[in-house]
Amino acid sequence: MSLILAVDDSPSMRKMVSFTLIGAGHQVVEAVDGQDAYEKAQTQDFDLVLTDQNMPRMDGLGLTRKLREHPRFKSTPILMLTTESSDLMKQAGRAAGATGWLVKPFDPARLLDVIKKVIR
Repeated sequence: MSLILAVDDSPSMRKMVSFTLIGAGHQVVEAVDGQDAYEKAQTQDFDLVLTDQNMPRMDGLGLTRKLREHPRFKSTPILMLTTESSDLMKQAGRAAGATGWLVKPFDPARLLDVIKKVIR
């Protein structure tokens, strides 16, 4: 299916997300924060980036902005999966170039449904 970059500083959250995505037939590359994700994005293309917002070194908005600067990631779907739920934060996500916003804790079926809708 699709190659997805899953970015979260929480090992347990990365495992839950990976388990859900792999169970649905996707391939997953995990990153521990935005900087790690950005480095991994330099070496391979992803069909989708799923990122947390609050992380050390580089947060999700910073990662989204940096990825959007690259032609390869101009149209790649970037979903924020975070505990942040304020309208202000969601607006900042849209301004940075995020495709969508999901709030933790996530419903695996809903996550897969949203992914199905945004991956072309």
